[in-house]
Amino acid sequence: MIAVIDYGVGNLFSLSASLKYIGAQSEITADVNKIKNSSAIILPGVGAFADACKKLQNSGLIPVLREQAEEGKPMLGICLGMQLLFERSFEYGEHEGLGFIGGDVCPIAPDLKQKLKVPHMGWNSLIFKRPSPIYKYLSDGEYVYFVHSYYAKNCESSVTATCTYGGIELTASAERGNVFGTQFHPEKSGSTGLKILRAFSEIR
Repeated sequence: MIAVIDYGVGNLFSLSASLKYIGAQSEITADVNKIKNSSAIILPGVGAFADACKKLQNSGLIPVLREQAEEGKPMLGICLGMQLLFERSFEYGEHEGLGFIGGDVCPIAPDLKQKLKVPHMGWNSLIFKRPSPIYKYLSDGEYVYFVHSYYAKNCESSVTATCTYGGIELTASAERGNVFGTQFHPEKSGSTGLKILRAFSEIR
């Protein structure tokens, strides 16, 4: 069973529906025992980093997430959930993240070389940087759906895919050991996203 973490921030319905569609058993939960007994963990998230951090802290789930990550359980952070995996964010101040992946979450706008709208919203193609088990069913250049104004930087050794926007490469996904993150939304990315979720569900 995949535990989809419910801490008050996340697109839980479409994610749960996507997992059900691919035949992966999952449960939206904040129950520590269910999380510990799960086969894998997904940390969703939408909104602001600081607010999400506060809600995650208030949920009391950070210790169990750290424990499960250290024990090697597969964990996937999606969108803001991915950003929470990093060491810190500079979204309206400086905020500490979970630190599962080294790097910072920074605003897109100051880095753009071309005048494009922020947030970066819509479909964009993936550029693979190194092999990842979550991409085993994909080919280079497949399209996924993004909506974000901040992105992970200073994490080159962990980056598995990027996309181009405004003349720069944005981190599309990163991983460290058993911890994976996608800045895009697999649950909103059609058949490509379903392939990613299927591949993640198969990691042991």
